[in-house]
Amino acid sequence: MANSPAISRRHFLATTAAATAAACLHPRPLWARQAPPQQPSDFLSKARAANANNKITTTPLRRNVTALLGAGGNIAVLTAKEGKLLVDSGFASCQPQLTAALSAINADPIQVLINTHWHFDHTDGNDWMHSAGATIWAHENTRYRMSTTQNIVAYKAIIPPSPAGALPTILFNSYRTLSDHTNTLKLTHYEPAHTDTDLSVHFTEADILHCGDTFWNGFYPFIDYSSGGNINGMIVATEQNLGTAGPDTIVIPGHGPIGNKAQLTEFRDMLVGARDNIAKLKKEGKSLEETIAAKPTANFDEKWGKKPEAFVGYVYQGV
Repeated sequence: MANSPAISRRHFLATTAAATAAACLHPRPLWARQAPPQQPSDFLSKARAANANNKITTTPLRRNVTALLGAGGNIAVLTAKEGKLLVDSGFASCQPQLTAALSAINADPIQVLINTHWHFDHTDGNDWMHSAGATIWAHENTRYRMSTTQNIVAYKAIIPPSPAGALPTILFNSYRTLSDHTNTLKLTHYEPAHTDTDLSVHFTEADILHCGDTFWNGFYPFIDYSSGGNINGMIVATEQNLGTAGPDTIVIPGHGPIGNKAQLTEFRDMLVGARDNIAKLKKEGKSLEETIAAKPTANFDEKWGKKPEAFVGYVYQGV
């Protein structure tokens, strides 16, 4: 889909339209993948309960963009003339803390919510935000996965369909531009990377790039093969992010602290190095267990994670 024409200031945050077509999901040890599948209510209720008392950290970034960290995936908040635009919604159980954090920014309502991908730690709050007046934007695959039962195989987690009110209703399949002639947002979809639903949001005037889970700052990422993700796609998405980011760009990861282009470059270099090392061992006929024992990520473990077994497994699966 080509970029949409700019929409007026009046409708930037108030557009309504029909569709055009535990803890967070962090890496986990290989042994955890041997557990039997959990019932949908068990997995989600445990994840929500585990995050219900999370503290939300509010970080003003630049111009009128603020980051809220702690509710699940990192959230960006744009304050504009007619209301707030949010990128991702976190866990539903964090509604009280998020409501307080948003009210502390200003009293304006949430008018638009953009989902960077379908995972529940980024979309579980959709329903209450929609009830508060938000129109939800996302890639078309996000709506598909949220509206059907999903199995996150690495977690043995069966995720039931989301409530109707949580589903995105403004969809796109490639690029989309939003503008009110003061703020311009460029939404870019990636080919399968972390999942097959990923997108980034670039606040162009503020020069802030929200990468969703195509960037994890400071630790090894989860790659959800059951949702179409793969290591090579993660590398391609990171290269795209680097192509967008400049030396002064503020880069918001899906998880981890607010970053910059230098840290995004380190993330790319880690992904490429790990991929190449693990691919070589697999080509030599090494099993996953033998590959883990060979410590192919040893040069990266100090910075990216002291227990890399799960990440090695994700990369091994995709090479």
